Amino acid sequence: MNTSTHYDVAIIGAGMSGLAAGIRLAHFGKKVCIFERHNAVGGLNSFYSLSGRKFDVGLHALTNFVRPGVKGTPLTKLLRQLRIDRAEFALCEQKQSRVAFGPGGETSLRFTNDFSVFESEIAAQFPVQIDGFRRLVTKIRSFDDVSLDAAPVSARAVVREHITDSLLEDMLFCPVMYYGSAQEHDMEFGQFVIMFKALFLEGFARPLDGVRVILRVLLDKYRRAGGERRMKCGVTKIVAHAGRASALVLDSGEEITATHVISSIGAPETERLINSATGKPLLTPGRLSFVETITILNRQPAELGWGRDTIIFFNDSPRFDYVCPDEPVDVRSGVICIPNNFDYGTDLNLPEGIFRVTCLARYDRWAGLPEDAYQAAKRAWFATVQSSARRFVPTITDNALAEATLTTDMFTPRTITKFTGHIGGAIYGAPVKHRQGRTELENVYLCGTDQGFLGIIGAMLSGISMANYHILQKG
Repeated sequence: MNTSTHYDVAIIGAGMSGLAAGIRLAHFGKKVCIFERHNAVGGLNSFYSLSGRKFDVGLHALTNFVRPGVKGTPLTKLLRQLRIDRAEFALCEQKQSRVAFGPGGETSLRFTNDFSVFESEIAAQFPVQIDGFRRLVTKIRSFDDVSLDAAPVSARAVVREHITDSLLEDMLFCPVMYYGSAQEHDMEFGQFVIMFKALFLEGFARPLDGVRVILRVLLDKYRRAGGERRMKCGVTKIVAHAGRASALVLDSGEEITATHVISSIGAPETERLINSATGKPLLTPGRLSFVETITILNRQPAELGWGRDTIIFFNDSPRFDYVCPDEPVDVRSGVICIPNNFDYGTDLNLPEGIFRVTCLARYDRWAGLPEDAYQAAKRAWFATVQSSARRFVPTITDNALAEATLTTDMFTPRTITKFTGHIGGAIYGAPVKHRQGRTELENVYLCGTDQGFLGIIGAMLSGISMANYHILQKG
Protein backbone atom coordinates (compact mmCIF):
# COMPACT_ATOMS: atom_id res chain seq x y z
CA MET A 1 0.00 0.00 0.00
CA ASN A 2 1.21 3.52 -0.78
CA THR A 3 2.55 5.16 2.39
CA SER A 4 3.82 8.48 0.98
CA THR A 5 2.45 11.54 2.77
CA HIS A 6 4.14 14.42 0.93
CA TYR A 7 4.18 15.14 -2.80
CA ASP A 8 5.52 17.87 -5.00
CA VAL A 9 2.06 17.98 -6.60
CA ALA A 10 -1.25 16.46 -5.51
CA ILE A 11 -3.88 16.28 -8.25
CA ILE A 12 -7.56 16.02 -7.30
CA GLY A 13 -9.50 14.00 -9.87
CA ALA A 14 -8.39 11.48 -12.50
CA GLY A 15 -10.25 12.98 -15.45
CA MET A 16 -8.56 13.81 -18.74
CA SER A 17 -7.13 17.10 -17.47
CA GLY A 18 -5.83 15.61 -14.22
CA LEU A 19 -4.17 12.71 -16.02
CA ALA A 20 -2.53 15.06 -18.55
CA ALA A 21 -1.24 17.34 -15.80
CA GLY A 22 0.16 14.32 -13.98
CA ILE A 23 1.97 13.01 -17.04
CA ARG A 24 3.49 16.38 -17.83
CA LEU A 25 4.73 16.92 -14.27
CA ALA A 26 6.03 13.36 -13.86
CA HIS A 27 8.02 13.70 -17.08
CA PHE A 28 9.95 16.50 -15.38
CA GLY A 29 10.71 14.53 -12.26
CA LYS A 30 7.98 15.85 -10.00
CA LYS A 31 6.64 13.49 -7.35
CA VAL A 32 2.96 13.43 -8.28
CA CYS A 33 -0.09 11.61 -6.96
CA ILE A 34 -3.62 11.70 -8.40
CA PHE A 35 -6.47 11.20 -5.91
CA GLU A 36 -9.73 9.84 -7.39
CA ARG A 37 -12.86 9.03 -5.42
CA HIS A 38 -14.16 6.44 -7.89
CA ASN A 39 -12.73 3.20 -9.20
CA ALA A 40 -12.41 4.34 -12.84
CA VAL A 41 -10.43 7.16 -14.44
CA GLY A 42 -11.77 9.54 -17.06
CA GLY A 43 -14.30 11.60 -15.12
CA LEU A 44 -16.78 13.01 -17.62
CA ASN A 45 -15.17 10.96 -20.38
CA SER A 46 -15.07 7.43 -19.09
CA PHE A 47 -16.95 4.17 -19.60
CA TYR A 48 -18.92 1.62 -17.62
CA SER A 49 -19.81 -2.04 -17.98
CA LEU A 50 -23.37 -3.37 -18.07
CA SER A 51 -24.36 -6.95 -18.88
CA GLY A 52 -20.97 -7.62 -20.44
CA ARG A 53 -20.96 -4.51 -22.65
CA LYS A 54 -18.78 -1.43 -22.34
CA PHE A 55 -20.63 1.90 -22.68
CA ASP A 56 -18.76 5.14 -23.33
CA VAL A 57 -19.74 8.14 -21.20
CA GLY A 58 -19.22 11.60 -22.62
CA LEU A 59 -17.31 10.69 -25.77
CA HIS A 60 -19.35 11.18 -28.92
CA ALA A 61 -16.21 12.09 -30.77
CA LEU A 62 -12.74 13.40 -30.10
CA THR A 63 -12.77 16.91 -31.55
CA ASN A 64 -9.76 18.89 -32.87
CA PHE A 65 -8.82 16.06 -35.25
CA VAL A 66 -6.25 16.92 -37.92
CA ARG A 67 -4.51 14.59 -40.31
CA PRO A 68 -0.81 13.71 -39.99
CA GLY A 69 1.54 16.51 -40.96
CA VAL A 70 -0.70 19.40 -39.89
CA LYS A 71 1.28 21.41 -37.35
CA GLY A 72 0.48 24.01 -34.72
CA THR A 73 -2.94 22.62 -33.75
CA PRO A 74 -4.23 21.55 -30.32
CA LEU A 75 -3.92 17.84 -31.19
CA THR A 76 -0.32 18.11 -32.35
CA LYS A 77 0.61 20.24 -29.32
CA LEU A 78 -0.98 17.67 -27.02
CA LEU A 79 0.85 14.75 -28.58
CA ARG A 80 4.18 16.55 -28.34
CA GLN A 81 3.72 17.72 -24.74
CA LEU A 82 2.68 14.26 -23.50
CA ARG A 83 5.13 12.37 -25.76
CA ILE A 84 2.37 10.38 -27.43
CA ASP A 85 2.68 8.95 -30.93
CA ARG A 86 -0.55 9.78 -32.76
CA ALA A 87 -0.86 6.14 -33.86
CA GLU A 88 -1.40 5.23 -30.19
CA PHE A 89 -4.80 6.95 -30.23
CA ALA A 90 -5.79 4.98 -33.38
CA LEU A 91 -8.15 7.73 -34.50
CA CYS A 92 -10.71 7.11 -37.26
CA GLU A 93 -12.42 10.06 -38.94
CA GLN A 94 -16.13 10.79 -39.10
CA LYS A 95 -18.04 10.13 -42.31
CA GLN A 96 -20.23 13.24 -42.18
CA SER A 97 -22.29 15.16 -39.65
CA ARG A 98 -25.16 17.63 -39.83
CA VAL A 99 -26.83 20.54 -38.12
CA ALA A 100 -30.56 19.99 -38.72
CA PHE A 101 -33.20 22.62 -37.83
CA GLY A 102 -36.97 22.57 -38.22
CA PRO A 103 -39.66 20.12 -37.04
CA GLY A 104 -38.17 17.43 -39.28
CA GLY A 105 -34.76 18.90 -40.06
CA GLU A 106 -35.94 20.83 -43.13
CA THR A 107 -32.88 23.10 -43.01
CA SER A 108 -29.72 21.05 -42.81
CA LEU A 109 -26.03 21.96 -43.00
CA ARG A 110 -23.68 19.06 -43.67
CA PHE A 111 -20.04 19.11 -42.52
CA THR A 112 -17.04 16.78 -42.57
CA ASN A 113 -13.39 17.08 -41.56
CA ASP A 114 -12.96 19.12 -44.76
CA PHE A 115 -14.07 22.64 -43.86
CA SER A 116 -14.84 23.52 -47.49
CA VAL A 117 -17.86 21.18 -47.29
CA PHE A 118 -19.43 23.24 -44.50
CA GLU A 119 -18.58 26.51 -46.24
CA SER A 120 -20.19 25.34 -49.48
CA GLU A 121 -23.33 24.22 -47.61
CA ILE A 122 -23.71 27.70 -46.10
CA ALA A 123 -23.08 29.33 -49.47
CA ALA A 124 -25.83 27.20 -51.05
CA GLN A 125 -28.45 27.65 -48.32
CA PHE A 126 -27.60 31.13 -47.04
CA PRO A 127 -26.13 32.88 -50.11
CA VAL A 128 -26.73 36.36 -48.71
CA GLN A 129 -24.76 35.43 -45.57
CA ILE A 130 -21.70 33.77 -47.08
CA ASP A 131 -19.49 36.87 -47.25
CA GLY A 132 -20.22 37.68 -43.62
CA PHE A 133 -19.59 34.08 -42.66
CA ARG A 134 -16.19 34.16 -44.37
CA ARG A 135 -15.30 37.36 -42.51
CA LEU A 136 -16.32 35.67 -39.25
CA VAL A 137 -14.12 32.67 -40.05
CA THR A 138 -11.18 34.99 -40.75
CA LYS A 139 -11.68 36.57 -37.32
CA ILE A 140 -11.91 33.12 -35.70
CA ARG A 141 -8.72 31.91 -37.38
CA SER A 142 -6.74 34.93 -36.16
CA PHE A 143 -8.15 35.02 -32.61
CA ASP A 144 -5.81 33.96 -29.78
CA ASP A 145 -8.11 31.51 -28.02
CA VAL A 146 -5.42 30.16 -25.67
CA SER A 147 -4.58 33.52 -24.10
CA LEU A 148 -4.85 33.35 -20.31
CA ASP A 149 -5.45 37.11 -20.05
CA ALA A 150 -8.19 37.76 -22.63
CA ALA A 151 -11.15 39.88 -21.47
CA PRO A 152 -14.55 38.16 -21.88
CA VAL A 153 -16.65 39.24 -24.88
CA SER A 154 -20.13 38.09 -25.92
CA ALA A 155 -19.95 35.57 -28.76
CA ARG A 156 -23.48 36.43 -29.89
CA ALA A 157 -22.48 40.08 -30.23
CA VAL A 158 -19.39 39.24 -32.31
CA VAL A 159 -21.23 36.77 -34.54
CA ARG A 160 -24.01 39.30 -35.19
CA GLU A 161 -21.44 41.74 -36.54
CA HIS A 162 -21.05 39.28 -39.44
CA ILE A 163 -24.22 37.15 -39.57
CA THR A 164 -27.65 38.82 -39.84
CA ASP A 165 -29.83 35.73 -40.34
CA SER A 166 -31.01 34.45 -36.94
CA LEU A 167 -31.48 30.90 -38.28
CA LEU A 168 -27.86 30.65 -39.43
CA GLU A 169 -26.71 32.24 -36.18
CA ASP A 170 -28.51 29.57 -34.15
CA MET A 171 -27.26 26.78 -36.42
CA LEU A 172 -23.69 27.90 -35.75
CA PHE A 173 -24.25 28.12 -31.99
CA CYS A 174 -26.09 24.82 -31.51
CA PRO A 175 -23.10 22.46 -32.02
CA VAL A 176 -20.54 24.60 -30.19
CA MET A 177 -22.84 25.13 -27.21
CA TYR A 178 -23.87 21.47 -26.94
CA TYR A 179 -20.20 20.48 -27.02
CA GLY A 180 -18.83 22.93 -24.50
CA SER A 181 -20.89 25.82 -23.17
CA ALA A 182 -21.65 26.17 -19.46
CA GLN A 183 -23.38 29.49 -20.14
CA GLU A 184 -27.04 29.77 -21.05
CA HIS A 185 -28.13 31.67 -24.18
CA ASP A 186 -24.64 32.95 -25.05
CA MET A 187 -20.94 32.08 -24.85
CA GLU A 188 -17.74 33.94 -24.20
CA PHE A 189 -16.24 34.55 -27.63
CA GLY A 190 -12.93 32.87 -26.81
CA GLN A 191 -14.80 29.69 -25.90
CA PHE A 192 -16.89 29.95 -29.06
CA VAL A 193 -13.65 30.16 -31.05
CA ILE A 194 -12.19 27.10 -29.31
CA MET A 195 -15.24 24.99 -30.15
CA PHE A 196 -15.75 26.36 -33.67
CA LYS A 197 -12.17 25.46 -34.53
CA ALA A 198 -12.49 22.08 -32.82
CA LEU A 199 -15.69 21.09 -34.68
CA PHE A 200 -15.57 22.81 -38.05
CA LEU A 201 -12.02 23.93 -38.87
CA GLU A 202 -10.56 20.69 -37.50
CA GLY A 203 -12.99 17.82 -37.01
CA PHE A 204 -14.27 14.60 -35.44
CA ALA A 205 -12.60 11.23 -34.94
CA ARG A 206 -12.62 8.35 -32.47
CA PRO A 207 -10.82 5.08 -31.85
CA LEU A 208 -12.69 1.92 -32.83
CA ASP A 209 -12.82 0.87 -29.16
CA GLY A 210 -13.85 4.31 -27.96
CA VAL A 211 -12.64 6.31 -24.99
CA ARG A 212 -10.96 3.27 -23.40
CA VAL A 213 -8.13 3.55 -25.94
CA ILE A 214 -7.34 7.12 -24.94
CA LEU A 215 -7.53 6.34 -21.24
CA ARG A 216 -5.22 3.33 -21.62
CA VAL A 217 -2.64 5.48 -23.37
CA LEU A 218 -2.79 8.18 -20.71
CA LEU A 219 -2.54 5.70 -17.84
CA ASP A 220 0.41 3.96 -19.47
CA LYS A 221 2.24 7.27 -19.97
CA TYR A 222 1.55 8.28 -16.38
CA ARG A 223 2.77 4.98 -14.91
CA ARG A 224 5.88 4.93 -17.07
CA ALA A 225 6.73 8.47 -16.01
CA GLY A 226 6.58 7.42 -12.34
CA GLY A 227 3.27 9.00 -11.32
CA GLU A 228 1.30 7.59 -8.39
CA ARG A 229 -2.46 7.11 -8.29
CA ARG A 230 -4.86 6.47 -5.42
CA MET A 231 -8.27 5.21 -6.55
CA LYS A 232 -11.37 5.10 -4.34
CA CYS A 233 -9.60 7.81 -2.41
CA GLY A 234 -11.19 11.22 -2.68
CA VAL A 235 -10.34 14.51 -1.00
CA THR A 236 -12.86 15.85 1.52
CA LYS A 237 -11.09 19.02 2.65
CA ILE A 238 -8.25 21.34 1.74
CA VAL A 239 -6.70 22.69 4.95
CA ALA A 240 -5.56 26.29 4.51
CA HIS A 241 -2.95 28.23 6.46
CA ALA A 242 -1.59 31.69 5.68
CA GLY A 243 -3.18 31.72 2.23
CA ARG A 244 -1.82 28.35 1.15
CA ALA A 245 -2.99 24.75 1.20
CA SER A 246 -1.16 23.12 4.08
CA ALA A 247 -2.78 19.66 3.85
CA LEU A 248 -5.39 17.55 2.09
CA VAL A 249 -7.80 15.45 4.15
CA LEU A 250 -8.75 12.24 2.37
CA ASP A 251 -12.00 10.28 2.62
CA SER A 252 -10.30 7.90 5.01
CA GLY A 253 -9.37 10.72 7.36
CA GLU A 254 -5.69 10.49 6.41
CA GLU A 255 -3.89 13.77 5.80
CA ILE A 256 -1.26 14.27 3.11
CA THR A 257 0.74 17.35 2.19
CA ALA A 258 1.86 18.76 -1.14
CA THR A 259 3.84 21.76 -2.30
CA HIS A 260 1.27 22.36 -5.05
CA VAL A 261 -2.31 21.20 -5.57
CA ILE A 262 -4.06 20.98 -8.95
CA SER A 263 -7.80 20.41 -8.83
CA SER A 264 -9.67 19.12 -11.88
CA ILE A 265 -13.05 18.73 -10.16
CA GLY A 266 -14.44 22.21 -10.90
CA ALA A 267 -14.20 25.68 -9.36
CA PRO A 268 -17.27 25.56 -7.06
CA GLU A 269 -16.41 22.01 -6.01
CA THR A 270 -12.82 23.04 -5.20
CA GLU A 271 -13.98 26.11 -3.31
CA ARG A 272 -16.19 23.91 -1.16
CA LEU A 273 -13.15 21.82 -0.21
CA ILE A 274 -11.30 24.98 0.80
CA ASN A 275 -14.20 26.57 2.69
CA SER A 276 -15.92 23.46 4.00
CA ALA A 277 -16.11 24.80 7.55
CA THR A 278 -16.09 28.60 7.11
CA GLY A 279 -19.52 29.34 5.65
CA LYS A 280 -18.02 31.84 3.20
CA PRO A 281 -20.02 32.75 0.06
CA LEU A 282 -19.51 30.12 -2.61
CA LEU A 283 -19.09 30.31 -6.36
CA THR A 284 -22.23 29.74 -8.42
CA PRO A 285 -22.25 26.29 -10.03
CA GLY A 286 -23.51 25.66 -13.53
CA ARG A 287 -27.16 24.87 -14.31
CA LEU A 288 -26.76 22.99 -17.58
CA SER A 289 -27.02 19.23 -17.40
CA PHE A 290 -28.04 16.45 -19.76
CA VAL A 291 -29.67 13.08 -20.15
CA GLU A 292 -28.41 10.56 -22.65
CA THR A 293 -30.21 7.52 -24.02
CA ILE A 294 -28.25 4.59 -25.45
CA THR A 295 -29.80 1.94 -27.70
CA ILE A 296 -27.81 -1.17 -28.63
CA LEU A 297 -28.85 -2.74 -31.94
CA ASN A 298 -28.44 -6.26 -33.30
CA ARG A 299 -27.39 -4.91 -36.69
CA GLN A 300 -25.45 -2.04 -38.17
CA PRO A 301 -27.41 1.25 -38.26
CA ALA A 302 -26.85 1.34 -42.02
CA GLU A 303 -29.21 -1.65 -42.29
CA LEU A 304 -31.92 0.59 -40.84
CA GLY A 305 -31.07 3.40 -43.26
CA TRP A 306 -28.98 5.22 -40.65
CA GLY A 307 -25.59 4.81 -42.29
CA ARG A 308 -24.70 8.30 -43.46
CA ASP A 309 -24.47 10.62 -40.47
CA THR A 310 -21.98 10.35 -37.62
CA ILE A 311 -23.41 13.14 -35.44
CA ILE A 312 -26.58 15.21 -35.87
CA PHE A 313 -27.21 18.41 -33.89
CA PHE A 314 -30.96 19.01 -34.06
CA ASN A 315 -33.46 21.69 -33.08
CA ASP A 316 -37.18 21.70 -33.90
CA SER A 317 -38.10 25.25 -32.83
CA PRO A 318 -37.97 28.69 -34.49
CA ARG A 319 -35.06 29.65 -32.19
CA PHE A 320 -32.44 27.51 -30.48
CA ASP A 321 -33.03 27.79 -26.73
CA TYR A 322 -29.92 26.64 -24.87
CA VAL A 323 -31.11 26.99 -21.29
CA CYS A 324 -31.81 24.86 -18.23
CA PRO A 325 -35.35 23.61 -18.93
CA ASP A 326 -38.36 23.81 -16.63
CA GLU A 327 -39.19 20.18 -17.34
CA PRO A 328 -36.95 17.22 -16.45
CA VAL A 329 -35.82 17.05 -20.11
CA ASP A 330 -36.04 19.43 -23.09
CA VAL A 331 -36.47 17.29 -26.22
CA ARG A 332 -36.77 20.23 -28.61
CA SER A 333 -33.06 20.04 -29.34
CA GLY A 334 -30.22 17.60 -28.83
CA VAL A 335 -27.41 15.55 -30.28
CA ILE A 336 -27.66 12.21 -32.05
CA CYS A 337 -24.48 10.14 -32.25
CA ILE A 338 -24.11 6.93 -34.25
CA PRO A 339 -20.60 5.65 -33.39
CA ASN A 340 -20.76 3.03 -36.17
CA ASN A 341 -20.58 5.87 -38.71
CA PHE A 342 -16.92 6.65 -38.34
CA ASP A 343 -14.63 5.44 -41.10
CA TYR A 344 -12.97 2.45 -39.44
CA GLY A 345 -11.78 0.99 -42.75
CA THR A 346 -13.26 -1.57 -45.09
CA ASP A 347 -12.95 -4.58 -42.78
CA LEU A 348 -13.67 -3.05 -39.37
CA ASN A 349 -16.77 -1.84 -37.55
CA LEU A 350 -18.34 -2.03 -34.15
CA PRO A 351 -19.80 -5.47 -33.43
CA GLU A 352 -23.23 -4.01 -32.55
CA GLY A 353 -25.14 -0.93 -33.61
CA ILE A 354 -25.29 2.05 -31.25
CA PHE A 355 -27.78 4.94 -31.30
CA ARG A 356 -27.16 7.67 -28.70
CA VAL A 357 -29.26 10.77 -28.04
CA THR A 358 -28.34 13.64 -25.69
CA CYS A 359 -30.76 16.37 -24.52
CA LEU A 360 -30.72 19.20 -22.00
CA ALA A 361 -32.10 18.28 -18.57
CA ARG A 362 -32.87 19.83 -15.20
CA TYR A 363 -31.00 18.38 -12.23
CA ASP A 364 -33.48 19.17 -9.46
CA ARG A 365 -36.29 17.37 -11.30
CA TRP A 366 -34.25 14.15 -11.03
CA ALA A 367 -32.24 14.50 -7.83
CA GLY A 368 -34.90 13.98 -5.20
CA LEU A 369 -36.99 11.25 -6.81
CA PRO A 370 -37.51 8.02 -4.83
CA GLU A 371 -35.94 5.07 -6.63
CA ASP A 372 -39.19 3.66 -8.05
CA ALA A 373 -40.24 7.06 -9.36
CA TYR A 374 -36.74 7.67 -10.72
CA GLN A 375 -36.76 4.45 -12.72
CA ALA A 376 -40.26 5.17 -14.01
CA ALA A 377 -39.18 8.67 -15.09
CA LYS A 378 -36.20 7.21 -16.92
CA ARG A 379 -38.44 4.82 -18.86
CA ALA A 380 -40.90 7.54 -19.78
CA TRP A 381 -38.31 10.09 -20.83
CA PHE A 382 -36.29 7.49 -22.72
CA ALA A 383 -39.24 6.97 -25.04
CA THR A 384 -39.85 10.72 -25.40
CA VAL A 385 -36.19 11.50 -26.16
CA GLN A 386 -35.94 8.72 -28.72
CA SER A 387 -39.20 9.73 -30.42
CA SER A 388 -37.98 13.33 -30.75
CA ALA A 389 -34.60 12.35 -32.18
CA ARG A 390 -36.02 9.90 -34.73
CA ARG A 391 -37.59 12.83 -36.61
CA PHE A 392 -34.08 13.75 -37.77
CA VAL A 393 -32.98 10.38 -39.15
CA PRO A 394 -34.50 8.32 -41.98
CA THR A 395 -37.88 6.95 -40.94
CA ILE A 396 -38.30 3.38 -39.71
CA THR A 397 -41.28 1.83 -37.96
CA ASP A 398 -41.54 1.34 -34.23
CA ASN A 399 -41.70 -2.40 -34.81
CA ALA A 400 -38.52 -2.38 -36.92
CA LEU A 401 -36.63 -0.52 -34.21
CA ALA A 402 -38.00 -2.79 -31.49
CA GLU A 403 -36.93 -5.89 -33.43
CA ALA A 404 -33.43 -4.47 -33.86
CA THR A 405 -33.01 -3.42 -30.21
CA LEU A 406 -30.95 -5.67 -27.94
CA THR A 407 -30.84 -3.47 -24.85
CA THR A 408 -31.01 0.15 -23.73
CA ASP A 409 -29.66 2.36 -20.99
CA MET A 410 -29.93 5.98 -19.92
CA PHE A 411 -28.01 8.32 -17.68
CA THR A 412 -29.39 11.46 -16.03
CA PRO A 413 -28.09 14.53 -14.17
CA ARG A 414 -28.26 12.44 -11.00
CA THR A 415 -25.88 9.90 -12.57
CA ILE A 416 -23.46 12.67 -13.52
CA THR A 417 -23.26 14.02 -9.98
CA LYS A 418 -22.90 10.54 -8.50
CA PHE A 419 -19.88 9.63 -10.60
CA THR A 420 -18.18 13.00 -11.13
CA GLY A 421 -19.12 15.05 -8.07
CA HIS A 422 -20.19 17.96 -10.29
CA ILE A 423 -22.75 20.03 -8.40
CA GLY A 424 -26.12 19.98 -10.14
CA GLY A 425 -24.91 17.49 -12.73
CA ALA A 426 -23.28 20.41 -14.57
CA ILE A 427 -21.40 18.74 -17.42
CA TYR A 428 -19.42 21.82 -18.42
CA GLY A 429 -18.98 23.27 -14.96
CA ALA A 430 -19.64 26.85 -13.88
CA PRO A 431 -20.53 29.65 -16.32
CA VAL A 432 -17.60 31.81 -15.16
CA LYS A 433 -14.20 30.40 -16.14
CA HIS A 434 -10.81 31.00 -14.53
CA ARG A 435 -8.40 31.14 -17.44
CA GLN A 436 -5.28 31.41 -15.27
CA GLY A 437 -6.51 28.62 -13.02
CA ARG A 438 -6.07 30.61 -9.84
CA THR A 439 -8.00 30.07 -6.62
CA GLU A 440 -8.03 31.93 -3.32
CA LEU A 441 -5.07 29.82 -2.17
CA GLU A 442 -1.65 30.63 -3.58
CA ASN A 443 -0.66 27.02 -4.30
CA VAL A 444 -4.01 25.57 -5.43
CA TYR A 445 -4.81 25.75 -9.15
CA LEU A 446 -7.72 24.70 -11.35
CA CYS A 447 -7.50 22.67 -14.53
CA GLY A 448 -10.20 21.20 -16.73
CA THR A 449 -13.64 22.51 -17.56
CA ASP A 450 -13.62 25.50 -15.17
CA GLN A 451 -10.21 26.65 -16.35
CA GLY A 452 -11.82 27.16 -19.75
CA PHE A 453 -10.26 24.93 -22.42
CA LEU A 454 -13.04 22.78 -23.90
CA GLY A 455 -13.48 19.27 -25.29
CA ILE A 456 -11.36 16.18 -24.64
CA ILE A 457 -8.28 17.66 -26.30
CA GLY A 458 -8.95 20.97 -24.55
CA ALA A 459 -9.24 19.25 -21.17
CA MET A 460 -5.86 17.59 -21.60
CA LEU A 461 -4.30 20.85 -22.82
CA SER A 462 -5.76 22.57 -19.76
CA GLY A 463 -3.96 20.14 -17.47
CA ILE A 464 -0.73 20.58 -19.41
CA SER A 465 -1.03 24.38 -19.51
CA MET A 466 -1.69 24.74 -15.79
CA ALA A 467 1.19 22.38 -14.96
CA ASN A 468 3.50 24.39 -17.20
CA TYR A 469 2.28 27.83 -16.13
CA HIS A 470 2.12 27.41 -12.36
CA ILE A 471 4.76 24.78 -11.63
CA LEU A 472 7.25 23.94 -14.36
CA GLN A 473 7.88 27.45 -15.63
CA LYS A 474 8.44 28.62 -12.07
CA GLY A 475 10.98 25.90 -11.44
